[in-house]
Amino acid sequence: MYRYLSPEERVPADHPLRPIRRMTDRALAGLSRKFSAMYAATGRRSIPPEKLLRALLLQVLYTVRSERLLIEQLDYNFLFRWFVGLSIDDPVWDATVFTKNRERLLEGEVAEGFFTAVVDQARAHGLLSDEHFTVDGTLIEAWAGHKSFKRKDNPGQHTPPDDPGNPSVDFHGERRSNLTHQSTTDPEARLARKGAGKEAKLSYAGHVLMENRNGIAVNGCVTQATGRAEPQAAMAMVEAIPGWRRITLGGDKGYDSKELVAELRDHQVTPHLACKATTIIDERTTRHPGYLISQQKRKRIEEIFGWLKTVAGLRKTRHRGAALVGWMFRFALAVYNLVRMRNLLPAAA
Repeated sequence: MYRYLSPEERVPADHPLRPIRRMTDRALAGLSRKFSAMYAATGRRSIPPEKLLRALLLQVLYTVRSERLLIEQLDYNFLFRWFVGLSIDDPVWDATVFTKNRERLLEGEVAEGFFTAVVDQARAHGLLSDEHFTVDGTLIEAWAGHKSFKRKDNPGQHTPPDDPGNPSVDFHGERRSNLTHQSTTDPEARLARKGAGKEAKLSYAGHVLMENRNGIAVNGCVTQATGRAEPQAAMAMVEAIPGWRRITLGGDKGYDSKELVAELRDHQVTPHLACKATTIIDERTTRHPGYLISQQKRKRIEEIFGWLKTVAGLRKTRHRGAALVGWMFRFALAVYNLVRMRNLLPAAA
């Protein structure tokens, strides 16, 4: 006796992935024209971009550490097949083909469109505040080791390696900085540290702009980890907020600089930043109850970074180059928003 079952029958009606898939389908429907322009009508058959994005979404949600493991899961996991849109009999793609097709999505700026579509859904449900925001940044460890951090003027100057596959490198007594050295593995990564007394690592800087009503990310980007990365990214994300009205922006002491505060005020932004001893933010701002509320709300942005680094696997990126790291960071933010919206709107989603 034989019985044919579809993956739809095997997934429980109350499974938490069901509302996420419905919201994902609505977001992907708005990107259909962009997908059509990216893929030619003739030539070798490619992976449908909608299925590719759903597979990447599963990789983020279930912390699958590589594309090869993701493809392996797609081969035998009914839940993964159902979410992506594969039947029981559909063949699974090759991992190399999957990676190549993902690079095509990078060129088409699909992560930006998908993130915007998800944020638009949150706005349509009335989940977003258009007046109160929080900004913060974090370091994302690059996929490059200290051994690749060599002098720019003569990176090949060294003694013959004792082990060509994994040579020993002695940094004792050598002054290394981003001005004189560069990683040969990922040239765009920069040596940075989280604070005084912390070890320096090759890293990128990830930035998030969060609305304060429900803690949903409304913007995000990745930059090189420089000393001015946080205020510059904060200003760029504030300028991208639609409309011209008075808003508030919360942040930690790292954003409390005279230049940034003055620039924020020029853009009708009230700086609800944690104050340093030398701050120019006075009681005209801090005496209002809204300032204390912003200081309480801003801590919720750490939940976003915690989720990105643990669940989404972005504590140390698996990719190289600011463009690809930024693509995955932006896409992971969209997935976080989907999870957040599912929890806030279990019935409406």
